[in-house]
Amino acid sequence: MSAEIKDLSPKHVWGYFYDLTQIPRPTGQMQAVTAYVIAFGEKLGLETKQDETGNVLIRKPATPGMEGRKTIVLQSHLDMVPQKNSHVKHDFTTDPIDAYIEEGWVTARDTTLGADNGIGAALSMAVLADNTLRHGPIEALFTIDEEVGMDGAFGLKPGFLQADILINCDSEEEGELFVGCAGGADLNISFQYKDDVHIPEGDVAVKISLTGLKGGHSGVDIHLGRANANKLLFRFLKDAVCEYGARLASIEGGSLRNAIPREAFAVITIPGDNAEALWEFVSDYQDLYQTEYKGIENNIQFTAEKVDLPITLIPEEIQDSLINAIEGCQNGIISMLSDFPGTVESSSNLAVVLSQAGLIEVKILVRSSSESRKAAVCSSLESVFALAGAKVEEGGSYNGWQPNIHSPILKLMQDTYSDLFNKKPAVKVMHAGLECGIIQGAYPHMDMISIGPDLEFPHSPDERIKISSVEKTWEFIKATLERI
Repeated sequence: MSAEIKDLSPKHVWGYFYDLTQIPRPTGQMQAVTAYVIAFGEKLGLETKQDETGNVLIRKPATPGMEGRKTIVLQSHLDMVPQKNSHVKHDFTTDPIDAYIEEGWVTARDTTLGADNGIGAALSMAVLADNTLRHGPIEALFTIDEEVGMDGAFGLKPGFLQADILINCDSEEEGELFVGCAGGADLNISFQYKDDVHIPEGDVAVKISLTGLKGGHSGVDIHLGRANANKLLFRFLKDAVCEYGARLASIEGGSLRNAIPREAFAVITIPGDNAEALWEFVSDYQDLYQTEYKGIENNIQFTAEKVDLPITLIPEEIQDSLINAIEGCQNGIISMLSDFPGTVESSSNLAVVLSQAGLIEVKILVRSSSESRKAAVCSSLESVFALAGAKVEEGGSYNGWQPNIHSPILKLMQDTYSDLFNKKPAVKVMHAGLECGIIQGAYPHMDMISIGPDLEFPHSPDERIKISSVEKTWEFIKATLERI
């Protein structure tokens, strides 16, 4: 039972995390979870306030005798990514997460767990509630709507915080201190058209389904070489058009910008005489994909089934332009950082391709630690889709967090970790986007660092958090607060 999570150690951290799993909190639905955090702060008798954006701030006074220490803010976000396996009936707007313990990890049944960033919020709440800790003045900042647009961080105004130091609790590798992250930009691409009402005589309709991919976080997992469902499906569609006279009626691939797409579906029509050969062609492609992604993807399912004829088709010239643009679109790793070996500098995630009446939308998330590289990747992608006749708009751009290896809080936390665990922590830059860079825009002199327990496969139904790493992170936070 998921309630057993509340008995894990440290008990108060897991208790608050469990509470958060019971509150539906996909991005954009923040009222219930912010009300919960506000009530929590007020029940403790702590100063609790909410800004006009919806972010919640709770202040805890210093331990007697430590009032002169620097003020520290523990920062986390309250929303979660809503991803589930296609066969599961789960409504993220109403249903709690069904979390459970499995071989030293906490995970969820067929949905995202929400440890990104529920565990960060739970760690902050535990610090606020534990009066045995020794520390200077503390603020806990709970931002909203981080996963889509980072709206909470963008809405943060100068003066709301009083802290000198920020510890972001949204990293996902225990024993590693993060001092920088990539920025990002959204590309919104659209093809507009008038439906083609003519379906060739003798055609049959087929639904092509690509499922079973791992997906994952488009920043944290982009280096793992996982398959992108949109890229794989359009690779097949190009051949199906050329070899079997296929016509595209509809397309639906991916769901969120910051999640590597796990599933994609298309309805096509083909001459009836080609139907049997197409079935073999689909099977051949499944074998091909399983061979190409052996050791990376272990459950690729590529299938075809007959369906009723659609009412209309996508015009042939739009269909061909879309297929060629998707085939030519850069996806995955584009460049690596030289100063931090093994860390991705720039990437692209072909996140969503969706058709509806007279409109096809393509959504891409570009990430880079370099503003010039980010602009270059966006320009390259814009060129591909502009040549295909699409409208391309850039939005949601945010700067990365530039590393400061001479940061005082970095030195203090390196020493603290070494003293606690007799091991030197790694210092890294994250390719995923953190709110630190945006918050730094409003608080340019704030010293920042990011930490967290071991979290695997965020933004996918395989998301899980390592139990023992939460306890180590808790001990690390306690020791750090005492030394600042």
